[in-house]
Amino acid sequence: QVRLVESGGGSVQAGGSLILSCVATVYFRGDYCMAWFRQAPGKEREGVATISTRYGRTNYADSVTGRFTISLDDAKKALSLQMNKLSPDDNAIYYCAGDYSTCDKANKVGFTFWGQGTQVTVSS
Repeated sequence: QVRLVESGGGSVQAGGSLILSCVATVYFRGDYCMAWFRQAPGKEREGVATISTRYGRTNYADSVTGRFTISLDDAKKALSLQMNKLSPDDNAIYYCAGDYSTCDKANKVGFTFWGQGTQVTVSS
């Protein structure tokens, strides 16, 4: 069973930066899709960014493009999200997710594995 554990959340002032990490219990090999989602209070969960483990292709939500960067480490066991120029609109619980499929399929069908979430709070 794959487990995903996030860390790195916290509080920061607007304009600041945070790095979120997600460590998995297995090495990602082949064509996996890894992603970050977030859910703000009273809002639906939304996709933030995805990355294909085989080719490293990335995709971002319009709201974070140019500010956030998703990446995998060389050992393909840890996922990161570099978040810059944070604003109060980024306040949310951030979740790491993964699936044994392409990102196109995972986005349509859903992700199988989820972390417990980490809180990001941005003050104005």
